Amino acid sequence: MFSKRSYIVLSLLPALLLLLIFTFYPFLQGVVMAFQNYVLFDLSNVHFIGLDNFAEAFRDAKFLKALTNSGYWVFFSLTFQFLLGLSLALLLRKPFRGRGIYQGFVFYSWALSGFLIGLIWKWMFNSQIGVINDILLRTGLIENRIGFLSDPDWAMVSVIIANVWYGIAFFAIMLLAALQSVPADLYEAADMDGAGVIRKFFNVTFPYILPTIIATTLLRAIWIFNDPTIIYGLTNGGPAGTTHILSSLMLEEILYGGNYGMASAIGVIMIAILMLYTIFYLFVTKSEKVGDF
Repeated sequence: MFSKRSYIVLSLLPALLLLLIFTFYPFLQGVVMAFQNYVLFDLSNVHFIGLDNFAEAFRDAKFLKALTNSGYWVFFSLTFQFLLGLSLALLLRKPFRGRGIYQGFVFYSWALSGFLIGLIWKWMFNSQIGVINDILLRTGLIENRIGFLSDPDWAMVSVIIANVWYGIAFFAIMLLAALQSVPADLYEAADMDGAGVIRKFFNVTFPYILPTIIATTLLRAIWIFNDPTIIYGLTNGGPAGTTHILSSLMLEEILYGGNYGMASAIGVIMIAILMLYTIFYLFVTKSEKVGDF
C-alpha cells in the first residue's frame, strides 16, 4: 500500500507536471533565448550572442521611449484607479435602494476583456465620429476636433484614461469587501469619542483596510505593467511608437519582427524590473500581512 506521503506526491504530480511544461520550461527557454540571436526568419543562424540583445535594446530609442511610457502608464493608471475605486467603494458601503443594480453596472467593466475596452474607447476617441469630441464641441470647450489617438501629445494620455476607467472596478470590488469587514463597534467607539468623518476614516477605516490596499496596489501595478491589451486595442503602439510600453513592444518584436531573441531580452528586463519593484514596495510598506485580505 502507498504511504500517505506517497499518495500526496502522486496526487500533486499532474499539477506539477503541468506547471513544469507550461510555465517553468517556457520561462527558462525564454531566458536562454534572450542571450541568443533568434530570429524566426533566419533559424539557421541561431547562436549565443551574450548580452548583445540587452545592449541593443538600451541603445534603441523606441525601447527607451517604451520604458519611460511604462513608468507613466503604471503610475498614473494605478494612482487614479485606486483613488476613484476607493471613493466608489466608500459610496457603495452603506445600503441604499438599487445598490445591487448599481454595483452590477459598476463591476461590469471588469468582466470585459482589455482589448474590447480598447476598441470601445478607440471609437469614443475617434476624431471624426467619436462621442468625446462631439461632447467637447457641443459644450464649447474646444473649437476644433482633437486627434486623441493620432496626436503624439494626446495619445498616451488617452490610453491612460481608458486604462483608469477599466481598473476602477477592481479596486472598488476589493476595497468594498474590505470596508464591509470593518467591525461596526469600532465606529461606535469612535462616535463615543466624538470623532468626525475624516478622523474615523484615518484612525479606523484606513488602518483596518491597509493590508488590502497594499496587496491590491501591488498586484494591480504588476498587471498594469504586463498588460498591453488596451494599448493594442486603442493605438497598436502608435502613432510612431509613442504609446508603446515594454509589454506591447515585446509583442511587436514577436508578431511583426519575428525577433524572439530581442523579445525575450525585453521580457527578462521586465521580470527584473518587477522583482526590484516588488522588493522595494514591500520594504517601504513594511508589510508582513500582504496576503491577509
